[in-house]
Amino acid sequence: MAGRDVFLGSAAALMALTAALVPAPVLAQSPAAAATARDVGASDPLRPVLLNALRPAIVADLGQSVKFVVATLRIQGDWAYVVARPQRPDGREIDFRSTRYREAIDQGVFDGPTLYALMQRREQRWTVVDFVIGPTDVAWAGWPEEHGAPAALLGLPNP
Repeated sequence: MAGRDVFLGSAAALMALTAALVPAPVLAQSPAAAATARDVGASDPLRPVLLNALRPAIVADLGQSVKFVVATLRIQGDWAYVVARPQRPDGREIDFRSTRYREAIDQGVFDGPTLYALMQRREQRWTVVDFVIGPTDVAWAGWPEEHGAPAALLGLPNP
């Protein structure tokens, strides 16, 4: 019986050592879960990750620091879709006339401060694939065909 206890103890030690040395697998979603879009709520730890990955592109576009007032933040598999209003970090509205959108405003083709963004997880990092601010049409309707994003993620009918 003592030999059996030593074997079991050795097996447990080997399993513990293996668990410590072998990196944990990345949690993959089942095909069914990847096929379903889900909202990323305010308390979800993924929310700041996504917004912080989006922020540099919007800061570069607007030429100023921003925070987001989120209307929609949804993921599906390795894709994310954001609908938000960028504003100044102190909560004040952005003066879009002081940005590259001034001409669009003057021409009447800027439909307000709403931002629509498509992101994709690539090599464990979220990247901005495309975004538009203040479109006068459904600018994101072509993203499934153009970028391969799931139509359901964007609230569009499946083709």
